[in-house]
Amino acid sequence: MKAIRSYHKDLMQDLQDPREAISYLNAALEDGDKEAFLLAFRNVVEAQGGMSRASRVTRIHRVSLYKMLSKKGNPGIDSLMELLRLIGARMQLTGPVRLRQAA
Repeated sequence: MKAIRSYHKDLMQDLQDPREAISYLNAALEDGDKEAFLLAFRNVVEAQGGMSRASRVTRIHRVSLYKMLSKKGNPGIDSLMELLRLIGARMQLTGPVRLRQAA
């Protein structure tokens, strides 16, 4: 009988590929849920070498990385740009998109 691999282990392996990581982040971003996006980004950072490596490369303190990528995280634009560079991505705006109407 073949052993069943865990979802998390498979996800970490997939997210080592920068194209997969960027697609994963785009999917999380499209949902418009900040917490889901931050969790996705944390998964990508973990798969790409972990918080210690990210801290060394971006020069952002490791504890700050954990905080900014937590459910209640609120990364600044500079930090977000550094993390995107870490995984070989860049931010790009597209549009126009239809805005939601206020209730």
